[in-house]
Amino acid sequence: MKTNLLSIFSLIIFLTACSDENISDSEHAVSIFHLPIPEGFPEPEFPTDNQLTKARIELGKKLFYDTRLSIDSTIACVSCHIPNLAFSDSVAISPGVKRKLGFRNAPTLANVAYLGKKKVNKDGGVVKLDLQAVVPIEDEMEMGFTIAGLSKRLQNIPEYEPLFQKAYNRGADPFSITRALGSFLRTLISGNSRYDQYVNQKKENALTESEKRGKTIFFDKVNCGNCHHGHNLTNYEFANVGVHEKYADRGRARITLDEKDDGKFRVPTLRNIALTAPYMHDGSIATLEEVIEHYIIGGKDHPNKDPRIQPINLTEADKVDLIHFFESLTDSAFINNQNFLPNESNSNAMKQ
Repeated sequence: MKTNLLSIFSLIIFLTACSDENISDSEHAVSIFHLPIPEGFPEPEFPTDNQLTKARIELGKKLFYDTRLSIDSTIACVSCHIPNLAFSDSVAISPGVKRKLGFRNAPTLANVAYLGKKKVNKDGGVVKLDLQAVVPIEDEMEMGFTIAGLSKRLQNIPEYEPLFQKAYNRGADPFSITRALGSFLRTLISGNSRYDQYVNQKKENALTESEKRGKTIFFDKVNCGNCHHGHNLTNYEFANVGVHEKYADRGRARITLDEKDDGKFRVPTLRNIALTAPYMHDGSIATLEEVIEHYIIGGKDHPNKDPRIQPINLTEADKVDLIHFFESLTDSAFINNQNFLPNESNSNAMKQ
């Protein structure tokens, strides 16, 4: 596993350093796709070498649903990031090729367009979204392939050649594959939950009285908003919230090699949180009720536990209101958006 991880990081560094004058958007005409931005949301930053276009989005979507991205053609991106679960999974650890298990819970892909530099993945180990796909493709516990091998495979699939040429004016290669996937992922914007309708669209009746009380408890009584705030309900920091007394997965410390980062993971968005169980970096907490109990006791003892994680007092009624508030963060339009689904059914798209 360590050897594989090093090879992935080396390839990411190589792809980051590479520049190809032949693919600059300024050198060939592209029709920029204007991403619909929810009210109260900022405009995401788009890479200069990968401006958003319809052709790139459609190519990325086709790749996202294609099992041929894995070594044995059994696993697609959608295998672990399921649309009606807000592009997360329902198990603690998603199985990869040959049913192998890794060590992290599959996160939601909602609003990954807003992940900044060195915030991609739960440990921040990938410097930008356009390179993230290399990790699951090359991880022996996930897709078990190589990006070079995948490039050759796609080059030999006739249906892909015109799509890559249209999108990037070049064939399938590490650059165009990863950028196409990044383009599709940037369209996965979630910002029309009933919470959004209440806060940003000023629809007073969008929330029930219980949900409103839960919102007040969340932001004012127990100050969860210290870490979960803003349009995406996260501060994007790396924090140890006392999930374990000893972490098998060292989190941010795997990247920095700093003991002070042991057990720290990127604070997740809470959007669609009612759909993304189980919780925490390893899926070790099964329900929202158990998550609340974890924070009531102030988490488990660990030298790096964030000082903001302290025991809190909640009544049984408070807990019910909090759960109702979390449910108000579900964006039904997002999970039912037909634009995120494959345009046509085929044998290489995972059936949901």
